[in-house]
Amino acid sequence: MKHKYVLAIGELLVDTITNVQVDDLSQAKYLNIHPGGSASNFCRYLSRCGTDSRLVASVGNDGFGKILLDKILLDGLSTAHISKVNDHNTSLIVVGRNSKTPDFIPYRDADRYITDVDKELISNASLLHTTAFSLSKDPAQTTIVEAFSEAHNQNIPVSVDWNYSEKIWASFDDGKRVFNQLQDYSPLLKFSMDDICRFLGQRLSIQDALNFLSSVNANLVCLTCGAEGVFYRSAQVEWRYLPAAKIVVENATGAGDAFWAGLIHAWVEHKEVEECVQEGINTASNKLQGKLKRTVESHIK
Repeated sequence: MKHKYVLAIGELLVDTITNVQVDDLSQAKYLNIHPGGSASNFCRYLSRCGTDSRLVASVGNDGFGKILLDKILLDGLSTAHISKVNDHNTSLIVVGRNSKTPDFIPYRDADRYITDVDKELISNASLLHTTAFSLSKDPAQTTIVEAFSEAHNQNIPVSVDWNYSEKIWASFDDGKRVFNQLQDYSPLLKFSMDDICRFLGQRLSIQDALNFLSSVNANLVCLTCGAEGVFYRSAQVEWRYLPAAKIVVENATGAGDAFWAGLIHAWVEHKEVEECVQEGINTASNKLQGKLKRTVESHIK
């Protein structure tokens, strides 16, 4: 019997990215529009892995919102649970293209106005997913935590990509409070090395990061280290490691979302933890090489 859909609650927004590499955004001359948002990218990549998903999100009732909704439909996903908010503009992130961690400026508005998640939608899901970005602002923060509590009460697993940035949170204390609250639900948890360094406010070695994550209450923890591979632990196994594929990178954007989509695709199929992590690595590798595509591609570049 085929598993149910994965339910993602989170950001759907516009990324405007510099047309050339820049050290910081003061050097920007031209920007290209890209439909984005970690939660929506996650659903897009899940679909390409063969797993059904639903996205709960919010956009403005404006031109950018229409671009995003059209892209969702073009990718074969449903817009049924995406709200159009009349009094708020579609959120936009300005990003400086860079081979390392890019400079960015968030312009937040409509994405945070996720105010309700249907309980039946939760009950029929195989897993709930969200991101630190989505959790950073109310009313979405409260709505998502309540949905996680509902899922936990029904023994439905939850997943968090802790893509933390100090630019999108009111304060470190608020981020820490929400992170601690999420541990009540024993989530599947993804960190990158950039995420954990930003969250703890210091440069860390991989071992330092593993030491911190060892005390986190989670059903699964993954630390992605780019070309250095992935470290992971679960309730059943202590820290283990899988190497990254040796490839020529075409485009690094979205690789983290692709990794988690591949892993969750395998997880809801009840595969062993190592298989799930390897599936994540394979999916990210395909994305990095430009191979993770639908038959029909979007006209939006």
